[in-house]
Amino acid sequence: MARLGPHPNPLPEAGEGIEFTSVTCLLLLVLLTIPSQLLGAERVRVGFSAISLANSPVWIADERGFFKKHDVDVEAIVVGGGATRSVSAVISGDLQFGTTGGNAIISANFSGADVAMYAAGNNKGIQRLIVKPDIKTPEQIKGKRVGVTALGSSGHLAMLLMFRKWGLNPDDVAVAQLGSSPVMLVNLQKGGIDAAVLQDPSFFMAEDSGFKTLGDPVALDIQYLQNVVAASRAWVRSHRDAASRFIRGFVEGAAFFKRNKDESMKILMKKMRIEKGKENYLERSYQLYAQHYIEAAPYPSVSGTRTVLEFLAKDFPKAKSADPNSFIDNSLIRPLEDSGFIKSLYQ
Repeated sequence: MARLGPHPNPLPEAGEGIEFTSVTCLLLLVLLTIPSQLLGAERVRVGFSAISLANSPVWIADERGFFKKHDVDVEAIVVGGGATRSVSAVISGDLQFGTTGGNAIISANFSGADVAMYAAGNNKGIQRLIVKPDIKTPEQIKGKRVGVTALGSSGHLAMLLMFRKWGLNPDDVAVAQLGSSPVMLVNLQKGGIDAAVLQDPSFFMAEDSGFKTLGDPVALDIQYLQNVVAASRAWVRSHRDAASRFIRGFVEGAAFFKRNKDESMKILMKKMRIEKGKENYLERSYQLYAQHYIEAAPYPSVSGTRTVLEFLAKDFPKAKSADPNSFIDNSLIRPLEDSGFIKSLYQ
């Protein structure tokens, strides 16, 4: 009968196992005391379709450390190119969240995309239709060249909604896609265009340069989804914890913005590359956003969604019977309000 040799891994002598277990427990204890941020928070990329104060909650949350506080690693980038590019990046997965006009999100759904609006940077229209001084009535803009960021952008929608209010047709003007508001302002000053749909602070600069405001969506009582925070429903389902943490940081950033003017202005000047001494226009814009546009509980507007659906019905017949709520997912913000978290930020 074969003799069994010594076991290749013999049992430890008395005391050896206890020493090993003690070391293991010590290592585990050390690991448990390390902040979760150092172990690697989940990476979330958020993209802006344009540089706007509607992005302030993200900028503030990033600079003040609110995202890190809520254990999410956020990379904020400017995508540019208007709403279409931002939405495409969300659909492709290049971005986890995108800030853009709500009309682009709704249109994408009718085209087969599964994206939703989870928060709003600004539910109201902040753009203004700025024109040369000789254009005094809506009727006089016929035949003129009007600059917008891009076709399908929230600025383009604002122009079309104002036209509808005035009884004008889209074909009454020649639309030029020129990119950002600063670029359009330069074109307006050089005479390349007769009018432009500008965001703040560019419309303040234009007014101070002698141009006039022909249309203001707020004054005309036109509500639409100027800037929303969108994401793929599939991504949120599979990364719900990271999505919730991002929105928590976003909401805290919004609260800080509304309650801390001086600190917020410093961050905005840095992000928008505005030199000290030249922040007059930015300060005027800040007052608008802090008092009227950025909301404590930033739910996407149902009434604004309804307005967009009415407008999109000519291109998407399904929009006529679509439920506005089907494009909105409040499941990330609602718990923050119900738990009292949002209220606590303003106490």
